[in-house]
Amino acid sequence: MHEASAGAHDAHPAQAPRDAAQAPRDAAQAPRDAARDAPHDAPTAAERARTATYGIAGAVLVAPGVPYDPVPAHATDDNGAPLLLMPRKSPTVVALTGADDLPATLRISDVAPVPLADRVRGRAWLHGWVSELPAGERRAAADRLARLHPRPELLDLAAAGDPSGADPDGDASGWTILTMDLAEIEIADAWGSADLGPEEYRDARPDPFVAVEASLLGHLDAAHRAELGRLVPGAEPGRVRPVALDRYGLWLRATDGDLRVGFGGAVGDVHGLRRAYRRLFASGASGRVRGS
Repeated sequence: MHEASAGAHDAHPAQAPRDAAQAPRDAAQAPRDAARDAPHDAPTAAERARTATYGIAGAVLVAPGVPYDPVPAHATDDNGAPLLLMPRKSPTVVALTGADDLPATLRISDVAPVPLADRVRGRAWLHGWVSELPAGERRAAADRLARLHPRPELLDLAAAGDPSGADPDGDASGWTILTMDLAEIEIADAWGSADLGPEEYRDARPDPFVAVEASLLGHLDAAHRAELGRLVPGAEPGRVRPVALDRYGLWLRATDGDLRVGFGGAVGDVHGLRRAYRRLFASGASGRVRGS
């Protein structure tokens, strides 16, 4: 599960009219739709994209003529639309002055929470048009962002969005929330790469363990390395590390690369996850599927 090639994806979005904007292509990558349809025991490309954009991974905004703009905190609404906490002095917000929107790409880098030599698990690119969220919608967006990112700036924005607040436009806080009207989504990770339309992306749901994956992987790495090692025949003791987890299984890092260990079916909650762990650890290497 090594770093996906950034290549043309990092270039500024095409400076084309709104109805003609298209995502960049990278001919060196694998066929774009190779990972769109997943087997029944794996997440679909749309589900993986929704998981990557949930708000845990790092994000950068890229717009024509605007410097790369790191996003301090982000999340998505129920339909997967990005909610981006940004300083009002940031290059993107300044570029939006006097404009309804800008063509932009939100670049997501998904990094393993476990310390590894190569931690990048995948990337996602959300292409479309960025705009400032209307003042009347910022309080609800700030509340949603605060569930993942309890920052004081979000408290200020939530108060500013309250009609009883001192500043209904939210300007006094020095922060605002941007959103995006999406045209195309790209995902590239250990499963492969795929292009997605906004409807396919919107209709998918993130993995149920996305918000707690970091703590789950940290526990596996700290307390269960011996059990993980037994899932990989011939592995050196203590050298097998957990890289990623979803409701269908685990990605593990061994000395000769990454491999997939399936749960044998979808898991819906933490209790089911514990049962899946026990079955895996009891059966040794059974159910092992070699990853890419």
